[in-house]
Amino acid sequence: MSGMSPDAAKPTSDTAARVREAERFGHAILPDVSRTFAISIRFLPGTLGRAVTTAYLLCRIADTIEDDGTTVPERRAVLLEEFLRALEDPAAADAFPALAAGLSGDAAHLALVARTDLVMVLLRSLPQRTRGPVVHWVREMGVGMAKFVRNYPDGIRIQTLAEYREYCYYVAGTVGCLLTELWHEHVPAVGKREFERLRVKCQAFGEALQTVNILKDIAWDAQHENAIYIPASDLAAVGSGHETLLSPHHLESNHKAVAHFIDLARRDLDDALEYTLMIPRRAIAIRAFCVLPLLFAYATLRDLAGSRAMLTVGGTVKISRREVRSLMVFGLLALLSNGALRRLVRRVERRPFTLVPVAT
Repeated sequence: MSGMSPDAAKPTSDTAARVREAERFGHAILPDVSRTFAISIRFLPGTLGRAVTTAYLLCRIADTIEDDGTTVPERRAVLLEEFLRALEDPAAADAFPALAAGLSGDAAHLALVARTDLVMVLLRSLPQRTRGPVVHWVREMGVGMAKFVRNYPDGIRIQTLAEYREYCYYVAGTVGCLLTELWHEHVPAVGKREFERLRVKCQAFGEALQTVNILKDIAWDAQHENAIYIPASDLAAVGSGHETLLSPHHLESNHKAVAHFIDLARRDLDDALEYTLMIPRRAIAIRAFCVLPLLFAYATLRDLAGSRAMLTVGGTVKISRREVRSLMVFGLLALLSNGALRRLVRRVERRPFTLVPVAT
């Protein structure tokens, strides 16, 4: 593992018992609310792992508020703003779960929102130099989410590619920026020169993964979250629109529009790959963290290119458990070789990578 810089303990008004309760909660809830990151976060040791776990949970709380299509937009925007106030106000943090009562959504995500106070305890337990970047970038994300919620009171309907890019920056590019600052702060191998190089592509790392998630969940987002992220301008160019996004009569036309975003995601993923390869080999922990979601995204994008499922009611695209397991094994085996990682990516782009059986 890469060496991690030491952190001085931060004085806190939270009792040791309260911090332990928050740690137990975060550890227990993470697998229920995360996807690929639950696998990756465990590679990050010490304060860095705590910081990324805390940041992920905070981002998931904000995302749960934004995605609740049954709560009126103004209330969701206000909740997002109150959530951001709670980042630095312990009283607001303790009051937030009651304020957010009544949201709808996935049960695990709602359970997380209901203990926002404990996640804020985790945040306050971080050293100030670690807490600062987390607060800054979660705030940037939340402000952007509130903006889009207010701009689209009847459900998000992205209009142009530029607006799509702006949305992806707020909800995912910010994550790439946050992670890169944490690498620089906690991993001695990521010095000033490495940090400056990584900053050039850090937004692409987050936005690439977001675009793949958006594409595979087109139908889910439209049906369950009243949100459509494929721009109206792109759909209009092929004779369709938001109202016919899931229409079987427009299936091939809609896929032509989506194909443009598959190409966009592929370019972003290639930038994300370069970002990962720029991480020094001796920083093996953060390499492992980045490689796995990247490989899963390449595999999903490959399947999206040949599928129409994400454009049908109830449909989605998901790689097999066997491929997930195979990519975990071979991704970690290739971790220290840039050439091996490039070859693995190119192989995954061509056909499913299923070399490891799934235990029954």
